[in-house]
Amino acid sequence: MQPDTKKLLRFLQSWVINTLAVVVAVYIVPGIHLDKNSSLLAPFIASLVLGILNAFIRPILMFLALPLLIFTLGLFTLVINALLLYFVGFILAPAFQVDGFSAAFLGAIIISIVSVTLNILTGTGGSRITIHRHRPPAPKSDDDGPVIDV
Repeated sequence: MQPDTKKLLRFLQSWVINTLAVVVAVYIVPGIHLDKNSSLLAPFIASLVLGILNAFIRPILMFLALPLLIFTLGLFTLVINALLLYFVGFILAPAFQVDGFSAAFLGAIIISIVSVTLNILTGTGGSRITIHRHRPPAPKSDDDGPVIDV
């Protein structure tokens, strides 16, 4: 495969994973809704807008909140993710709705957990789990222990 095709397939796979994560959040969190009159494209559009905001707005917010991120040992990232999800609900108001910040917070946690899990299982994201086993080095036959010269 050509490098451009690989990048496109990786993008599409990650987009589908994020869409599945958004759908799981819609079904689990009571404050996140898809409009019944909207098409099946609403979760795809919501995950695309969320991905665009994560790519462009999130780094700025992370930089501005750097002291809080350091003080909370990175837990303030959950608040930033919730703000972005709430903003997606504001942008796509009739088709995708987020009722409040608590729903956005819980939805951001669920979306993060589901997308990280699916990315690990499919090997899509930058996260991979590999286990390497190394044998301990064999002892040298001429090694009699430490030598102290006087």
